[in-house]
Amino acid sequence: MKKLLPLVLLLIGVGAGVGAGVFLRPAPDIKTASASEEEQAGDHVEDTKDDEGHDDEHANGEGESEYVKLSNQFVVPIVLDEKVSALVVLALSIEVPAGKTDTVYLREPKLRDSFLQVLFDHANVGGFEGNFTDALMLDRLRTALREVAQKDLGKDVGKDVLIIEIARQDY
Repeated sequence: MKKLLPLVLLLIGVGAGVGAGVFLRPAPDIKTASASEEEQAGDHVEDTKDDEGHDDEHANGEGESEYVKLSNQFVVPIVLDEKVSALVVLALSIEVPAGKTDTVYLREPKLRDSFLQVLFDHANVGGFEGNFTDALMLDRLRTALREVAQKDLGKDVGKDVLIIEIARQDY
């Protein structure tokens, strides 16, 4: 009986883990559009021409963009008196021209390293202290992240960096 109880608890735990994994599984990521969606997008571009035959979408210099969410969150420790006093967790996305998402995924390790360096520097100068969600503070951080993304991906690929989630946990 003593040997049977741990085995039963193990099976219950494994079953609960598998059930939770199936239930909480993220939606599948669709990376390519079907042919019919491409045709519809092509029809939409034709419909946006003005009376003179100019394409409205390209007249303002902007094309379609895609947003690439980086696979994992960024965790930044806040160190005071040589102790971790808080953790800041961020989720980031990168705005890229349509069809350039694979470029981001191929260069993601280098990009994550560069982003972490910017985030650590921001934390070391007190960027996550006090009212760290102030528009000016977030704008400075976003600008620094955008510059690094454009350096690593190229200015034509890394249009912008979006801060999707930000949270701070004090200890």
